[in-house]
Amino acid sequence: MRATLIDGSFIIAGLLFILALAGLSKHETSRRGNILGAIGMAIALIFIIAGTVMGTFNVVDTNFGWQSIEIVTAAAPSWAIIAIAIALAGGAAIGILKALKVEMTGMPELIALFHSFVGLAAVLVGWTSYVESAASDHFDALHSGELFVGVFIGAVTFTGSIIAYLKLSAKIKSAPLMLPGRNILNLGALVAFFVLTVLFVLNPAGAAGLGLLSVMTLLALLLGLHLVASIGGGDMPVVVSMLNSYSGWAAAAAGFTLENDLLIITGALVGSSGAYLSYIMCKAMNRSFISVIAGGFGSDGAVVGETKDYGEHRETSAAEVAEMLKNASSVVITPGYGMAVAQAQGTVADLTSRLRDKGVNVRFGIHPVAGRLPGHMNVLLAEAKVPYDIVLEMDEINDDLKDTDVVLVIGANDTVNPAATEDPSSPIAGMPVLEVWNADQVVVFKRSMATGYAGVQNPLFFKENAAMLFGDAKERVGDIIQAL
Repeated sequence: MRATLIDGSFIIAGLLFILALAGLSKHETSRRGNILGAIGMAIALIFIIAGTVMGTFNVVDTNFGWQSIEIVTAAAPSWAIIAIAIALAGGAAIGILKALKVEMTGMPELIALFHSFVGLAAVLVGWTSYVESAASDHFDALHSGELFVGVFIGAVTFTGSIIAYLKLSAKIKSAPLMLPGRNILNLGALVAFFVLTVLFVLNPAGAAGLGLLSVMTLLALLLGLHLVASIGGGDMPVVVSMLNSYSGWAAAAAGFTLENDLLIITGALVGSSGAYLSYIMCKAMNRSFISVIAGGFGSDGAVVGETKDYGEHRETSAAEVAEMLKNASSVVITPGYGMAVAQAQGTVADLTSRLRDKGVNVRFGIHPVAGRLPGHMNVLLAEAKVPYDIVLEMDEINDDLKDTDVVLVIGANDTVNPAATEDPSSPIAGMPVLEVWNADQVVVFKRSMATGYAGVQNPLFFKENAAMLFGDAKERVGDIIQAL
């Protein structure tokens, strides 16, 4: 296969990836963006695998005007072809199985797990490249630096993503690990990495180079573990986007090591978009990226901040909520992770349709960090066929809440917590939230009075215009539909 043909396929795949990102930026074009990304990846895989199996060549002109074939890479041996086939079949099987079985509530931890694969791949590529260079006793300073940085980023991504997966899947505690001098440990690890990089570039060969690469790999694995272990549950949306960025840069570093232009392009796209998404998430939580890395807040339901007595909460029933909705002209629904857990999006969509048929102005207010994954609620509502035009972002809906008759808070907690604006001592002070308490009436759907993922008490539950509707959100919304 001609090398120019493979390069051309890389350009086409890269353009499709860019168009995919553009499509994913809007509800209406997200499905098309996803399809374009899948087509781009299919093209890239087909041509790179075909080139590996068949070998690549260029057609060149000689001084006599004749054309001859210049071999770029030899065809893969039969055992390598079998290994590639097994890897393709195994990867495809795992991907299809996960896609069919995973629930939307399990997407955050699944994505974190996938990020760990990218990090591990970058580490293996770096080490393989080092072994090849050591075998030929040929080390290039630029290549050595790329290799070293790629292994570092990949190792940090690998262990960091594993810890994120364990936290998001509740296999370990989500509360932050607060070691003494944790910030100094992180800073010291980064300084040590820069020193080791310089030493490795100057002397990559022999036992010295192998020792430097080994020490750095271990250091990076520990740094990734400590970085994410120090981040609490309240910051997990930022962690997911941050690891997304890390995995992109790890892929780009692997691309430099392998001299694969498409991998560099893809990694740069993922890395930069993930970094920007992390910025958006931090802005939505009024937190700096450095403060998240330095030690995030969060718990497993225990109160992180000061425990306060806000009085007694008021309970309501499905029949009473149905009566509120019958008399309402405007309703806003603010979903959260609890809606995802209850898989209530379909029932909520049914309630929305019935109310709109009765002439009620129903809209959704989505906080940027609602759920445990950026865009979590938007995907759930799109899955339930909720019209895109009534799904509004926090900034678009907040000013209208004071003119809203009823707000239904379905499984949300931290994103509707008035402590963010009313209590300067709260751990979430300054965080922009959906100001649902400004509506005439607020109904909060929850299983209990436990705190949210940030571990912060919510005074909304005790306000005079708020009432609690306890139980499974899907069942309670169904009861309201029957009462209507």
